[in-house]
Amino acid sequence: MPTVAALHQVHKRYRAHPALQGVDLTLNRGEVLALLGPNGAGKTTLVKILSGLLRPDRGRAELFGRDPGDHRARRLLGMTPQETGFPPTLRVREVIELVQAHYENPLPLSPLLARLGLDRLAGRSTAALSGGEKRKLAVLLAFAGNPKLALLDEPTTGLDVESRRALWREIRAFRDRGGTVLLTTHYLEEAEALADRVVILHRGRVLAEGSVAEIRAMVGVKKVRFTSPHPPSLPGFEAIRENGTRVTVYTSDADALVRMLVTNGHPFSNLEITPVSLEEAFLKLTQEKT
Repeated sequence: MPTVAALHQVHKRYRAHPALQGVDLTLNRGEVLALLGPNGAGKTTLVKILSGLLRPDRGRAELFGRDPGDHRARRLLGMTPQETGFPPTLRVREVIELVQAHYENPLPLSPLLARLGLDRLAGRSTAALSGGEKRKLAVLLAFAGNPKLALLDEPTTGLDVESRRALWREIRAFRDRGGTVLLTTHYLEEAEALADRVVILHRGRVLAEGSVAEIRAMVGVKKVRFTSPHPPSLPGFEAIRENGTRVTVYTSDADALVRMLVTNGHPFSNLEITPVSLEEAFLKLTQEKT
């Protein structure tokens, strides 16, 4: 797949604090890449370097084969930064039209407003918008110019469930049209729902990379759940009781656990053996490196 953007051994330091330490990253055409990491892992710094807002101290960044500061590359880019301010005297429609004027082939405005639930607010001044409405507008601006790449830094923070789902639909539709998305998020279910590939940053380094399934598999643990009328005796396993009779066990050997239950004659029912969630894998991987 063609590479849309890349980082090659990128380092960035803020005074004595290293934000990125030798990061390699590629973004391929037509994929959604979720960039995950604890606070301070370097996610926003990475997004700013890819967008040309920051320059690396060492290493190299590419955007559509050019320096990210090159206007020819930036005109193919849409972005929702973590924090956004709008001119308070402009109306929603005017802000969007101002942004679209910088692009050669922007999207039709009315359908875009409707898809993200802003059509009734088109004539309202930005100063009169709620926090959630401002966030929806910030996200809309990333797609308004019909870019090839959208960088979305915590795009759904502060959005209600309905608005978040509308954005998910827009991201999927953008990808299906051949667009590429780099998404940072603290909502792990969001990454699980959208990402073709996941990169976990930790202390400025790439800790893990792969599909959601591959990230789950890296921790080598499965989740065994069953219903039992009383606590089981499971030497070597740590059982977590939920809702009285529901038991959850995290184990690297689910077969041995089930054999133990059967051999001991312990009563159980409703047995489920599943991979850990992306959130559980993320927590285990980052905690191991803390």
